Amino acid sequence: REGRAVSAMTLVESSPVRAENKVAARLARLVKRYGDRTILDGLDLELERGQVVALLGKSGSGKTTILRLLAGLEQPTAGTAELAVSTSIVFQEHRLLPNKKVWENVVIGLPGSRSALREKARNLLREVGLEAHIDKWPGLLSGGEAQRVAVARALSREPGFLLLDEPFAALDALTRLEVQALTMRLKDQHGFGALLVTHDIDEALALGDRVLVLREGEIVLDARRDAPFPRRRSDARALELRGQLLTLLGVDLANY
Repeated sequence: REGRAVSAMTLVESSPVRAENKVAARLARLVKRYGDRTILDGLDLELERGQVVALLGKSGSGKTTILRLLAGLEQPTAGTAELAVSTSIVFQEHRLLPNKKVWENVVIGLPGSRSALREKARNLLREVGLEAHIDKWPGLLSGGEAQRVAVARALSREPGFLLLDEPFAALDALTRLEVQALTMRLKDQHGFGALLVTHDIDEALALGDRVLVLREGEIVLDARRDAPFPRRRSDARALELRGQLLTLLGVDLANY
């Protein structure tokens, strides 16, 4: 698999590889070591097209390592990490270039004339509710606005799959809910799937069609969520899963 970094390692496009039609990404016998420390040891995992997979785990469990391996930002020690569709990545920090206007950040690295790229950026900014900010400098945006621009930039590559590295974590509570809802609307419009790395159990249950728990380099829970959006935190399945997730993540329910 070949990948090329775009826009200061903010976006990664990957060439398609052969896989079954329903599979967007596959990890096979994946091993990743840093020096003497083994993070992932023989991990097998398949991610489906059009599906949001929420990946939970304690710090250091290997969540972001999986995402970076799929993005091509790191290479496995052994085994394979394959993508069957094009992909873009959105980080926790928006990583907008301060010396380029909002629209230029959206289409940075794309081929085409300046006028055509500006029109493409305008259409994407309209989708995320920021068309009026097309000529602003990133430093004039709020945190939520900047992250919306980062989402628009990811969509400019027309990805079949998004890699989301805690993209809502730095936002305040209300803005987080707004950008989460926006991302799910865009998923329905564009049909992409996503791997969402998160520490937030409620976020995983609200957004994930599938919820995984990674512990000591192994998937210890793989649960499906079939409830329609928007989801209620109080539905029976959510409450059941929430208890399981808290236990697996080492939270003492008696004190929670």
